[in-house]
Amino acid sequence: MPFNTKLTRALGIRVPIVQGGMQWVGYAELASAVSNAGGLGILTALTQPTPEDLRTEIRRCKTMTKYPFGVNITLLPAMVPPDYGAYAQVVMDEGIRIVETAGNSPGPVIKQLKSVGTIILHKCTTIRHAQSAINLGVDFLSIDGFECAGHVGETDITNFILLSRARQSLSVPFIASGGFADGQGLAAALSLGAEGINMGTRFMCTVEAPIHINIKREIVQAQESDTELVLRRWKNTSRLYKNKVATEAVKIEKESKTGKFEEVAPYVSGKRGREVFINGDPDYGVWTAGQVIGLIHDIPTCDVLVKRIEREAEETLSKASALIVPSSKL
Repeated sequence: MPFNTKLTRALGIRVPIVQGGMQWVGYAELASAVSNAGGLGILTALTQPTPEDLRTEIRRCKTMTKYPFGVNITLLPAMVPPDYGAYAQVVMDEGIRIVETAGNSPGPVIKQLKSVGTIILHKCTTIRHAQSAINLGVDFLSIDGFECAGHVGETDITNFILLSRARQSLSVPFIASGGFADGQGLAAALSLGAEGINMGTRFMCTVEAPIHINIKREIVQAQESDTELVLRRWKNTSRLYKNKVATEAVKIEKESKTGKFEEVAPYVSGKRGREVFINGDPDYGVWTAGQVIGLIHDIPTCDVLVKRIEREAEETLSKASALIVPSSKL
């Protein structure tokens, strides 16, 4: 049975599940599969070397699904930052009207996208940042708990608190991100006030995810404790899979007498992380994974996964509803 939330109505999707943008994972194969399954698939803009490459990938995705999909644009510090405006212009030119934004100073890109009525989902790890995003005119907030993969922020607030704070204080609808892999999680998020969920790591471990099968198997055998927090010292904390490289990076970070980033930089190279997904060696470089890896035990198709989550959520919400009985029957 299709869900009816502010998210499903606004995006034109059947199940309130968003596949979050993931570097080196968010290609047309995965995005189209999620959209075909009833959720919202998302292409990651910066997996493409140039805006024109993004245009090609958007057009390729259109041939693979007739359903809505979006694009992620993440703005992160860089010595030579990408031309975010050009990426956004391609999104607009190609008629994509759903964009997930994240990162620093997204104001100019959001303003550009809103000029054509784009629906903006903005990822935040704190209520303070969420309030700032509301002032920029975003349509939905993706509230990212400390459990999440990648950039976790510096406040260490998990979703059980963060989502309730969002419900209490935010004036725009929000979805829950970080720690979600099943229908029980979706039911919990909806009960806490969210309009849906965002999943990243769980979608990495699907048949259609364009990464090496060895990495998917590594996720399946992992425990919830098998992640590492890296770059805390420089207030750029990322949650990564706990492999040999991440462990060594943390050791250097903690023991360094100089505190120079250059000491740890070779260990957290994004280029080596990309190669992990190609060569299948989980220890070749660092790669992001959330604590949700402890809840992942199989490698289904996106269609099987989304249908299962939908069924589990319906069953969970029905069971919860059945716990309430009229006082006259007590």
